[in-house]
Amino acid sequence: MSIFVAIIGLAFLILIHEAGHFFSALAVGMRPRKFYIGFPPPLVRVKRGGIEYGIGTIPLGGYVKIPGMHRPAARDLDYRLQHAITNAPALVKPVEAVKRPLARADYEQASVAIDDLELALRAANKPTEVLTDVRESLAPDAYWRQRAWKKVLVIFAGPGTNLLFAIVVFAILFMIGGGKATSAVDDVLPDTPAARMGVEAGDRILAIDGQPIREAADIPRFISRSEGNGVTLLVRRSGRTATLGPARPEKTDGVYRLGFVLRGQGLAAPAATKESVLLTARVSRDIAASLGSLVHAGGRDEISSPVGIVQGSSAAADQGLKNYLWVLGLISLSLALLNLLPLLPLDGGHIFFSLLEAVRGRAVAREVYERVSAVGIALVLMLFFIGLTNDVGRIGGG
Repeated sequence: MSIFVAIIGLAFLILIHEAGHFFSALAVGMRPRKFYIGFPPPLVRVKRGGIEYGIGTIPLGGYVKIPGMHRPAARDLDYRLQHAITNAPALVKPVEAVKRPLARADYEQASVAIDDLELALRAANKPTEVLTDVRESLAPDAYWRQRAWKKVLVIFAGPGTNLLFAIVVFAILFMIGGGKATSAVDDVLPDTPAARMGVEAGDRILAIDGQPIREAADIPRFISRSEGNGVTLLVRRSGRTATLGPARPEKTDGVYRLGFVLRGQGLAAPAATKESVLLTARVSRDIAASLGSLVHAGGRDEISSPVGIVQGSSAAADQGLKNYLWVLGLISLSLALLNLLPLLPLDGGHIFFSLLEAVRGRAVAREVYERVSAVGIALVLMLFFIGLTNDVGRIGGG
């Protein structure tokens, strides 16, 4: 069940990412052509206001089709109409009538000529859907025709939505008890010294090895100072005191721990929002630093694929809703930062080229887009392969 919850959580993060693109495109007059829950092909679909809404066969995330992500090129028709021309040579002339203005960047003339080409396809009993992408790329609301700020806004809205979601989730968690720690136990992790010595959620820790607890920070400090030797807890439970232990703390991430989580004191909304923003900034800095360490073997060992993400969030779900939400917020933040890398076809690559074209005052050649996209896709696939290899090794105990 926890794996199902983890998959749903990841799908939700992808869906809100695509929703960010969709609603921002609508807001600036760049009308998307499709919005799917899941990925095509569609199970069901309906068209409203020129937009096709549907539920995709692949039940993960979402899909948005924004028209004309790239300037149309003459070879787009060669790719789509090669088979039709072979069977109907009469189509050569109307096809060339569209390709010639495309080659000289006369998009208005190409828009007129493509209507004649559609009529010729109908006369030859050939499907006209092959012209859809080219026609949409010639439309006034095509992405490539827009001003730079509109393009940047629409593309940034995807990772921006993931970033905003992370900040909101963190703020809510700080408000409901993720703030300043108290001396009360909120949760006990299974199969840990704390679980074996009988610590329970709700226990208030009064002393450790006879040393009274004056502030919550004393608790991890006293436990860590034991250096792995047995410690005894004095706790208050249901109005009575009880002595638990001794038990030997175990070293985790370089620190000795017993395996319980202290209950936090909820923060007011302004303070919670401030802490959320600060946490997001710190985690973003750490993620950026980890991306910079990918050239080292140690850095590559930290990469995870969707398999590892699901496995990690599934484990968090087993530990309770709050732990799961912390992990979900961190995954959302990671998705935002990954998508902002200046690589095509990632969102950051589209933002970089939009800004580059605005500075240059002219378009980047289509061939450059395609070559950079090929490199970007290769790098993304390489990261995925490394992450998947790491995840398989972790699952298999390697």
